[in-house]
Amino acid sequence: QVQLVESGGGLVQAGGSLRLSCAASGGTFSSYTMGWFRQAPGKGREFVAAIRWFGGITDFVDSVKGRFTISRDNAKNTVDLQMNNLKPEDTAVYYCAAARLRFGRSRQNYDFWGQGTQVTVSV
Repeated sequence: QVQLVESGGGLVQAGGSLRLSCAASGGTFSSYTMGWFRQAPGKGREFVAAIRWFGGITDFVDSVKGRFTISRDNAKNTVDLQMNNLKPEDTAVYYCAAARLRFGRSRQNYDFWGQGTQVTVSV
């Protein structure tokens, strides 16, 4: 069983930056693709970014390409989402998720989820 704890959310003005972190415990971190999803009020949970369990392969939803980066530290069991040039439409609860030996955007790929951290971008 993998436990995921997100941190780093908050309130920021449009154009600003935030860095989300996710700390994992209870599993072999290097075997998991790590992903970030988000859910805005009244909307479904959508894929944001993922980084494969090895090789550094990443994937981003089109709306964040060029603004967000994802990185992982397998020694520290952490994955970070650096969010730059934030827009009001980025406002959502952001969730960290782990998928064992799978890589993709589908929520069904992911076995474990964090509790989420709120990101609010003001105009």
